[in-house]
Amino acid sequence: MQKEVLINVGAGETRVALIEDARLQDLILERKDEDSAGRAGHSVIGNIYLGRVQRVLPGMQAAFVEIGLERAGFLGAREAQCLAELAGYDEDGLPPIARCVHEGEIILVQAVKDPIGDKGARLSANVTIPGRMLVHVPNQSGVALSRRIDKEEDRERLTNMLEDMINADYESGDNHTDKTAPKNANGFGVDGRGGGYIVRTAALSASAEEIYEDARYLRDAWREIQVKLQSAKVPSALFLDLDPVAQTLRDHVDEETSRVLVDDFEAFNEARRYAKVHMPEAHDRILMHKSDFPIFELYDIEYEIETALSERVALPHGGWITVETTEALTAVDVNSGSYVGGAGLEETSVRTNVDAAREIMRQVRLRGIGGLIVIDFIHMDDPANIASVIEALEKGAERSRAPTQISGMSEFGLVEMTRKRVREPLARLMTEPCRPCHGHGRIRTVSTIANDAIRRAESEARAMPGKPLVLQAHPDVISWLEARNGTIMGDIRGRIGSSLILRPETRHGRDYFVVSPQ
Repeated sequence: MQKEVLINVGAGETRVALIEDARLQDLILERKDEDSAGRAGHSVIGNIYLGRVQRVLPGMQAAFVEIGLERAGFLGAREAQCLAELAGYDEDGLPPIARCVHEGEIILVQAVKDPIGDKGARLSANVTIPGRMLVHVPNQSGVALSRRIDKEEDRERLTNMLEDMINADYESGDNHTDKTAPKNANGFGVDGRGGGYIVRTAALSASAEEIYEDARYLRDAWREIQVKLQSAKVPSALFLDLDPVAQTLRDHVDEETSRVLVDDFEAFNEARRYAKVHMPEAHDRILMHKSDFPIFELYDIEYEIETALSERVALPHGGWITVETTEALTAVDVNSGSYVGGAGLEETSVRTNVDAAREIMRQVRLRGIGGLIVIDFIHMDDPANIASVIEALEKGAERSRAPTQISGMSEFGLVEMTRKRVREPLARLMTEPCRPCHGHGRIRTVSTIANDAIRRAESEARAMPGKPLVLQAHPDVISWLEARNGTIMGDIRGRIGSSLILRPETRHGRDYFVVSPQ
């Protein structure tokens, strides 16, 4: 399997395309906009905050924590149980939330899910610091391994290596505690020693020295957080995860990745600097996209994005799937369409269903769909054929980083699956309910159209260097851009090397825009 990473950096957003065997498998999109998290526009996942508990809701087994964002974060009992005092547990095996936190208490928390819709960020009190090969877990001891490390000899080797390292650090370190620190941050010395590790799959091909160096980097990061705690205001961000480009290198580039192509010179240099320190084996595979041909036109990625925003997706042999998302679940219907290549109904059904299973898992990953998913497959009688379809779903799930559970097929041809929701779905990021059709359809958001217009302006500037440009667009799009005159618009004018005049256009719909020389 050949893997490639394409990184498109614009004035308004950064888009990362993960390519496997010349097909788009996942899209990471981060918008640059005003944000109180400490770094404009980036995802808050992984950020560590010093927060204050606003409300404790025993009936919900949850608390709301002020962390400095627009909305308070949500801390459930499961994510807060590391703070629990000795107490009984409920029927779900969780401590009462009131035994974990109390109103007004200052605690250290980490964002594990971005704000979605009108919901604040999902939080955990069990903070972690991710590295290239390891994840440091300061508040827990011991060693855990990624579920993808499945060979027993690898698990034993890595476990022994990390346990020896932890023991050596403990014996040589002074693990004094700071009694004034938040209770989930005071079990370890200010020198950052202590805690445990989760071993990532990247450690499989790494040397002991590289793993030790990664651990040292993570302990240093934790030590810096401990130092900041001494004078930090409440609420405030104490640790910000990497920017989208460096995060892509850390989390998605491995020995199977043939190249990382970046279309922005500054981002390219930053990527190489990060790789030189943390993953030198990938340094020479990070390349600059020098062509005037847009990077996302490679492999028809723009078309793939449009497809991922539509309900209907074509299958290779003439069938199609329909994907509809509601508040409660996502429903997927499989239709054989014009495919008649099988020797009989059963063979036609299994071929279509296997094709559909592969495409469904790709679309689920690409669209960022989480929660409950129900798939209505074409009816089959042969248990072996049913097993083939389930196997195709499971293989597709293995390629995703989000934990996924898949049920067997019911007598009605239905398969249920759940997938952890870790980010805003692509449809919610790029579209919104259509007002004229009373919410029964979706249209592109103003920010989506504005970012498309910005990319068009950059493309036109490359074709006509130095010439002033005029962007005509719907008044809503112009207003959105004008409100970001000091951020996004300042960046785009610097990138195109000339002026960009914004001009409202009322004769066309909101999707319309045109960029032309002045």
